[in-house]
Amino acid sequence: MGSRTASPSLPESLARLAVKLGIVVALVYGTLRLLDWASDRSEMANSPGMMIAILAILLIAYAVLIAVPFMPGIEVGISLLMLKGASIAPLVYAATVLGLLIAYFIGRLMPYAWVQRLFADLRLRRASEMVSRLEPLSRVERMALLSARAPDWLVPVLRTGQYVTLGLLLNVPGNALIGGGGGIAFIAGFSRLFRPGVTIVVFLIAVLPVPLAVYLGGTP
Repeated sequence: MGSRTASPSLPESLARLAVKLGIVVALVYGTLRLLDWASDRSEMANSPGMMIAILAILLIAYAVLIAVPFMPGIEVGISLLMLKGASIAPLVYAATVLGLLIAYFIGRLMPYAWVQRLFADLRLRRASEMVSRLEPLSRVERMALLSARAPDWLVPVLRTGQYVTLGLLLNVPGNALIGGGGGIAFIAGFSRLFRPGVTIVVFLIAVLPVPLAVYLGGTP
């Protein structure tokens, strides 16, 4: 199945990319400002209720940041753990899992046509055509197509070890270079190869080590 539409003109592609990039930049900037605001106010909170409200805002903003691809959001989580210690570890854990789930389900629900159009705007014709070919396929057919195009060493991972690989990728240092936790979770959802129930369990396990170490014994 070929591309659905003709390649857009360069000005049209640049305009669409600028709008998309602007939205992402605005989201990240607003989230970072909200994090700064909540962090500052948390030091001046003079009542338990205000502290809880500010902490909730801080963790929601952190969850949103985690969900954005290519953002090193986990570093923000580690900073929160270092600043607040064991008392905040369960909340950071929950917010991290929430951020990954947001990215995963956005990817799972995103129409293939949107990503196909993005690749077309970036002049990535082969990637655009691959998305077009994958869209009408079932999960089994999609796995077969990807396995046929993958290197031999990667085929067993795709067929039997994809969930283990997903968990390992979420814990690889510097994974922001390959999309960060949000990007990895988004691709897992968009590929439609990772079942929601198992993926949720993978996220729950993969995120656990650092918050658990802080909760049980302080700095990991």
